Amino acid sequence: MDFQKEFPQNNEIVYFNHAAVAPWPKRTQQAVTEFAQENTFFGATHYPNWLQTEHNLRVQLKDLIGATSTDEIALLKSTSEGLSVIAYGLDWSDGDEIIISNEEFPSNRIVWESLAQFGVSVRVANITEHDPIKAIQSQITDNTKLISISSVQYASGRTTDLSSLSKLAKQHGVLLCVDAIQSLGVKPFSLTEIDADFVVADGHKWMLGPEGLALFYCKQELLNRLKIHQYGWHMIENAGDYTTNEWSIAKTAKRFECGSPNMLGTHALNASLSLIHEVGLTTIESLTLKTTNYLRERIQENNKLELITDINQPTAITTFSIIDQDDASIQKQLMKKGLICAYRGGGIRFSPHFYQGKKEVDKAMAIVADTIEG
Repeated sequence: MDFQKEFPQNNEIVYFNHAAVAPWPKRTQQAVTEFAQENTFFGATHYPNWLQTEHNLRVQLKDLIGATSTDEIALLKSTSEGLSVIAYGLDWSDGDEIIISNEEFPSNRIVWESLAQFGVSVRVANITEHDPIKAIQSQITDNTKLISISSVQYASGRTTDLSSLSKLAKQHGVLLCVDAIQSLGVKPFSLTEIDADFVVADGHKWMLGPEGLALFYCKQELLNRLKIHQYGWHMIENAGDYTTNEWSIAKTAKRFECGSPNMLGTHALNASLSLIHEVGLTTIESLTLKTTNYLRERIQENNKLELITDINQPTAITTFSIIDQDDASIQKQLMKKGLICAYRGGGIRFSPHFYQGKKEVDKAMAIVADTIEG
């Protein structure tokens, strides 16, 4: 497959910011354009076709994580909304504890800290200085009810052995929530190997989709355990039957979707995931790591740069620092020169995807060298 046909990006930029907001593939732009044209000329005349696209998206998301059924898949607005559904759906008692790591993005920290109003406390495992599994294990007590961890940490690129973590959680009778936003779309994920109870992830990063639409997975046997706080026409068992006053909450994860769906986002993410599945996650991970490893080698060749990310971390995120210079200022200069990246974790974060290679890395590193020497 000629990946460049799917990513006709402006030649004046190098886009190394997929860990923030990814550019769309060509097919996604076309899907959105066609959807807009259909709305303009036909309105919702073909709404049943839109529902089929929504179903296709649920199937693709199910397959992406290895869920057993689309009944476990909900389409929510964001990772934060999904985490909030969990946090405010579970029953808590005074003294209950939640474990997170010290490297979490605010989304996977603030929501749990907000439960302090119910007497719930957050214990923080230091995965920076210790093995992540051992660090988390050291925080488990008889009061631990849930562990919430990112599959890949947004700033450092650090990973956690989620298979081992899920086994640890089950040994202690603790629920496991995985924020997979920094891995879904670039790394394989299997619920067969990772026995997570909840998985949440926005589509606008490695899945190459739009903002405003996220995967929410809830294990079948836990659906009834989460209290519902949002009600509407869409979250009931017989949605679309407007003639009766009788209703009951949907038996599937659609119970968490209270109102009208984001059909524009649905068409976009469905198209993006079709590319992810077409290429295959094993291939995507291999290509991305090849580029990432080359990038890290180039960084280490420059004695003015220092890697923050552990060189052995098998992730697409690489964060580094400029020795004796202001990283935040340098990042802004790089952006002005067309090197699209982020300032995260006390350094400059590069996050290329599978369709990029040595050419983009060499161009990016030339820009970095010119900037720090100028």
